[in-house]
Amino acid sequence: MKDIKKILFPTDFSEGSDEVFSYVLALAKKFNASIDILHVIHEFADITGFYVPHISYDVLEKEMEEAAFKNMKRFCDKNIDSGINYTIHTKKGAPFVEIIKTAREKMSDIIIMGTHGRTGIDHVLFGSTAEKVVRKSPVAVLTVRCGGKAFVMP
Repeated sequence: MKDIKKILFPTDFSEGSDEVFSYVLALAKKFNASIDILHVIHEFADITGFYVPHISYDVLEKEMEEAAFKNMKRFCDKNIDSGINYTIHTKKGAPFVEIIKTAREKMSDIIIMGTHGRTGIDHVLFGSTAEKVVRKSPVAVLTVRCGGKAFVMP
């Protein structure tokens, strides 16, 4: 098995994040790897598909960044033991694009991320960030579906 020194953990702070992070911690401890924890803030205009007045967008963007930082800090305080080397990152953009860019920039050995397991119309409307990352990632991806099922894509 390849030596894992850098793990990228993208999170949306959803309900299953703690469960997914248990895989991240287990591998980090086993390989003495560092963890890059990433949260991607969706660009508001990308979500809505229409023009958003600049003033309200600036205020909303600042509030989203502050909330993301607070959520990230709370998540790390709750889930990370002392002795684990980690760095937090927040980026703005399309989640799958920013996840892949960060994996390249940080020279990650593996991406470990959750998948919501959406099907049917939800999958058609929202797509799957995890699926896009798996298809386009330059590194191995471990997806963990809430409920404990894991699937590794080399």
